[in-house]
Amino acid sequence: MTIIERTDMLLGLGNVGGIMRNNGRYTASEESIFLGARELFNITDRVSRHVDIDFPGHKHASLYDVTVIEPEIRRLLKDMGINIQLMKRATNVIKDCNKITSIVLSDDTIIDGDMFIETTGSTGPMGNCLKYGNGCSMCILRCPSFGPRVSISSKAGIEDILGQRGDGSYGAFSGSCKLSKDSLSDEIREKLDKDGLVVISIPKDDIKLDKLKLKVCQQYALKDFAENIILLDTGHAKLMTPFYPLNKLRRIKGLENARYIDPYAGSIGNSVRYLSIAPRSNSMKVIGVDNLLCAGEKSGLFVGHTEAIVTGSLAGHNSVRLYLGMPLLELPRNIASGDIIAYSNEQIQTEDGKKKRFTFSGSLYFERMKELGLYTIDKEEIKNKIEKINLNNIYDTKLM
Repeated sequence: MTIIERTDMLLGLGNVGGIMRNNGRYTASEESIFLGARELFNITDRVSRHVDIDFPGHKHASLYDVTVIEPEIRRLLKDMGINIQLMKRATNVIKDCNKITSIVLSDDTIIDGDMFIETTGSTGPMGNCLKYGNGCSMCILRCPSFGPRVSISSKAGIEDILGQRGDGSYGAFSGSCKLSKDSLSDEIREKLDKDGLVVISIPKDDIKLDKLKLKVCQQYALKDFAENIILLDTGHAKLMTPFYPLNKLRRIKGLENARYIDPYAGSIGNSVRYLSIAPRSNSMKVIGVDNLLCAGEKSGLFVGHTEAIVTGSLAGHNSVRLYLGMPLLELPRNIASGDIIAYSNEQIQTEDGKKKRFTFSGSLYFERMKELGLYTIDKEEIKNKIEKINLNNIYDTKLM
C-alpha cells in the first residue's frame, strides 16, 4: 500500500483541528472501534490534552494536541508497513477504459496500482480561495509551497459536485483559526492549560452574526460563537471563528499580543472548502470509475476528523473487496456511521442538500441522530448493536 501526500505532513486539516468525541462523534468513534477501525481513535485519545469537556452546544469533547498528532500517525503507518511518499503531488491519471491504471505525479513519475482511494479533500487551490473567499489565507495546506490540489476523480472524467452556501454561492470558510498560546496573557494561557476552554465576551460593536453563515462548521454557527471569543486548547489556542481582524482581536483583554499560527492571514479570511466532491455509492465507490473509491470531504459535505475516519475506514475495507470481486460493504442505517453516509448521499443529490453540512457533532445531522435514537455514549449499547448486525471487528477480517 502506498500513500501519496502533496505536502511534507500527513493529515491535512487534521494538523489544525483537534476536536473529537463531541456530541454524536462519541457514538461514531465507538462504532468504528467496535467495527475494527480503532487505531486512529486510540492515538487521538492518547494525545488528547483535555477529555470530557463541554463548550457551547457541545458535550463530552476531547481535544487532541495538534502539535504531536502527525508524527504519531506517521509512526503508526510506518509500523504497518505502509509506503509513504511525501511532497509528491498527483496531477493526472492514466486510464484503460473505465479503470485507472496509474497516477501521474507533478515530476512525471508514474505510480501504478490496482485500486485507488481519493482523499484529496475539497479545499483550495489558491484560485478557488480567491474566487470564492478572500484570497489565499496561507493555511496549513500551503498551496503556494507544495502546489495546488488536483481532483483525481475529475481527471478520470467524473464531474465534481460543488457545495453551496445559503445564498447559493459556492464553498464555505473553514470555521476556526489557531493563535499562539505564548502570545496570550498568562491568565488565559493558564486557564486553557487547566480547563481547555476560555470564553470572552466580544465588544458589542464587533459582533457580526452574519459571519456565522460563512462557516463550513454549521455545528458552531450558534450565537454564542458570534457574541464570544471561544478558545479551545489543542496545543495551540483554537479560535472558533473563520477569521477575526487582528487589530480588533488585540483590543480584547488578554489578547493584546495575539498572533495567528493558522491561517497566517487569519485577519482577513480562511481556507475555502467543499469545492470538489465526487459522486459515490454508499460503499464509497466513485460512480463511473471501476477502481476508484473516496473518503473524507472528497466523498461528501462532511465536517470533521471522525467523519473522515468513518468514511476512510469503509473505503479502505471496500478497496480490498473490490479487488477480490467480493460484494462491497454498506454500513446499515441503524448505526450512525451507516446512516450519515447514506443520508448525506441522498441530500447532495438535491439543490437544497448542497447547502447543508453533515457531522455527528451538531447541526441538522446530530438532531437527526437523536430523533432516530442513534446517539448514545453507552459503550456497551454500541457494542451490542454492532454485534447484532454481525459486523463486530469486520475491518480486522483478513480478506486476502
